[in-house]
Amino acid sequence: MLHCGIVGLPLSGKSTVFNVITKAGAEVKPYAGGKTDPNRAVVEVPDARFDRLVAIHAPKKETPAQVEFVDLAGLSRGAGKGEGLGNSFLSFASDADALIHVIRCFENAAVEHPEGSVDPVRDREILEMELIFRDLAVVENRLNKLSGKKKLSPEEAAEKPLLERCRDCLMDERPLNALDLSREDARALRGFAFVTAKPQIIVLNMDESQADIAELPNGEAFLKRAQDSGSHVIRLYGRLEMDLNDLSPEEAAEFTEGLPIEEPGRDRLIAEAYRTLGLISFFTCGPDEVRAWTLRDGDSALDAAGAIHSDLARGFIRAQVVAYDDYTAHADSFAKCREAGLLRLEGKEYKVKDGDIIEIRFNV
Repeated sequence: MLHCGIVGLPLSGKSTVFNVITKAGAEVKPYAGGKTDPNRAVVEVPDARFDRLVAIHAPKKETPAQVEFVDLAGLSRGAGKGEGLGNSFLSFASDADALIHVIRCFENAAVEHPEGSVDPVRDREILEMELIFRDLAVVENRLNKLSGKKKLSPEEAAEKPLLERCRDCLMDERPLNALDLSREDARALRGFAFVTAKPQIIVLNMDESQADIAELPNGEAFLKRAQDSGSHVIRLYGRLEMDLNDLSPEEAAEFTEGLPIEEPGRDRLIAEAYRTLGLISFFTCGPDEVRAWTLRDGDSALDAAGAIHSDLARGFIRAQVVAYDDYTAHADSFAKCREAGLLRLEGKEYKVKDGDIIEIRFNV
């Protein structure tokens, strides 16, 4: 299951964003002083294709893809150096598959900004630098241990120059995801769980008076820096969209008239998390169960079989595959798709495509 950690400065609205995503309403409260345990929630991935397949088959069981969101404690200055709740916070952040950076854009005189003013550029820099400090401490600690050894193993000898590249990048105040790493290098660094190497999504937490990102304080500069770094940016009207969770679609449409909200914020954010991580969904369906399965883009039919059950991968013979659009256009059955010449028999090396409907033939 995909795990996304929600990070941000104190009073940035992280818990509000968490409530929007999880539809928790006001049940999840912001952090009290000294609290380090994160709020967690597993949510279903919105997918109209899955809903259509459920409506077609009326199965006894329906299992959508799922994502876990973790609302982490506010990240203050000095956290990357272990100050305050820094060590506890960063231990949770290192477990995440992706980080969602919540940047405060809303004005609220009753909730003073910890830095004294709203400035998305400054807040983004603070977040990045604290995460960079954390990774730099990990790199330097490891390099110090390697330097203290009289003789390095072949693995350690290969690791040292790689870590030195990481140190140089971090010393230049750049996150590790800015490095052009080979697959082998990325695999070698995986055990360090570097937080700046993780995919990142920026959420601008706005209020209903703010329709244009460029009109925010330093908004144009923020957009340029995000574009230059290749960051994914989503705007979300946190407080408003949290309140919309309790309204009917008709009431929600009335409240959002004039705002650039074409679909719920939670749907946009979950979809962006999938895109950022390079994930796709395939489906298995029938009268007993309709289920969405998650793979990484480029995974094979054998990977799909293994996702369903290890026995299917071990005894894999072939996969029956039909594209979602072909399936729904031809009476929603493998038999009809076979008659139309749309059902394909694929081997274990077949690269699964997003939306494929698959049956695995196997023998164990």
